[in-house]
Amino acid sequence: MSQVPPGDAPLVHDLIGIGFGPSNVAMAIALSEHNARVGRQEAVTAHFFERQPRFGWHRGMLIDDATMQVSFLKDLVTLRNPTSEYSFLCYLQSKGRLIDFVNHKNLFPLRVEFHDYFEWAASKVDDMVSYGHEIISVEPVERDGVVEYLDVTARSGDELVVHRARNLVLGTGLRPKMPEGVERSDRVWHNSDLLAKVESLEGTNPERIVVVGAGQSAAENVAYLHRRFPEAEICAVFSRYGYSPADDSAFANRIFDPEAVDEYFTAPDDIKRKLMDYHGNTNYSVVDIDLIDDLYRQAYQEKVLGTERLRFINISRLTGVEDGPDKVRAFVTSLVTGEESVLEADVVVYATGYTPAEPLGLLGPVGDRCHRDDRGRVRVERDYRLATDPELRCGIYLQGGTEHTHGITSSLLSNTAIRVGEILSSVLDRAGETGAGAAAQEVASSAAAESAALVDGVGTPR
Repeated sequence: MSQVPPGDAPLVHDLIGIGFGPSNVAMAIALSEHNARVGRQEAVTAHFFERQPRFGWHRGMLIDDATMQVSFLKDLVTLRNPTSEYSFLCYLQSKGRLIDFVNHKNLFPLRVEFHDYFEWAASKVDDMVSYGHEIISVEPVERDGVVEYLDVTARSGDELVVHRARNLVLGTGLRPKMPEGVERSDRVWHNSDLLAKVESLEGTNPERIVVVGAGQSAAENVAYLHRRFPEAEICAVFSRYGYSPADDSAFANRIFDPEAVDEYFTAPDDIKRKLMDYHGNTNYSVVDIDLIDDLYRQAYQEKVLGTERLRFINISRLTGVEDGPDKVRAFVTSLVTGEESVLEADVVVYATGYTPAEPLGLLGPVGDRCHRDDRGRVRVERDYRLATDPELRCGIYLQGGTEHTHGITSSLLSNTAIRVGEILSSVLDRAGETGAGAAAQEVASSAAAESAALVDGVGTPR
């Protein structure tokens, strides 16, 4: 959307987004819809950078029968703009499946279908994103002791590009979490790699696969591997008696409402902790009850038939792995007796969750101007903007990593559409202090100056 200023000055944008997962795709859509409503002078110029060569969201977990845990109505736009042309329903219409979906009477699409929706939506705003670009630095641009811009340097192959921004939106997603001291390898996986690595087992007739974890992904992995390798023993290891059902009842689901973000943000720290304790079972280490029932039914059937290959090793913990050339040894310790047993397996899959990326990790010296609380966590304003020194005039917004301030929806889809609308409103309000679309006007002026120079024969066309 932005134009190239004259000379060696970097591109100037009202907003640069780092990462282009679902949250920043939703941000790009909100910007596109805003710009379509307003005149050129009020348009918000923006660009996004994504390290992946194309859009992708948890590709390693797109098991063919896995469904979403949120309603299709909590797509990228509907809760913010129910009439949006970027909604899941518009996607279904474009694919010729709208009537079929309605007849299905289901709020929860297949995960692979929702991923296809994300790709469809991302393709509609792909003029705003540069794929295959890794951010390598963010540098402050100061004038009279005030940071007025941020220079973002991105690398694609051997090429470096520098873009200048008044605001950043960080949507760098989550990182797979492994137990301390455990490294991923050809035989030790994180479940995020499942579909990418499972092909390596084809034709090898695996005898045993161990899955660690008690959440939705762990249970899905167990069911999938049990079905995929009908001769293999699948061992599920977790510290509970069994999988705990997710609480998706109507009242509990209010923890995901937009109003709940307001309440959580203003609550005292002790109440924040209680809310997480009360309602963590809506999302963390819990499994859909239908899947729990299916796994139990399968295990019982195998016990009746005397063909047990679905094993649940409960009240236990995987305390170590030894990776070998042909097998991996998994050391399992009973939490009751302390007795250790060894499982020799073809693969160990850790379904041990994710952790947010360090929010200040990309910011370099700019991060030193961002405030932290007494527990070392970043301070975040209600509009998802990092609290910073007053000399830093640029807004730095987080999409994720705000669970301690905004509650359980920080990295979830439930509130994405609302969140990007609030971030956009904040960007517009802050721009209003110096005039809406200031960066757009500045770029337009620069372009006009360049055009004039070219007419006079003193400029160099690009």
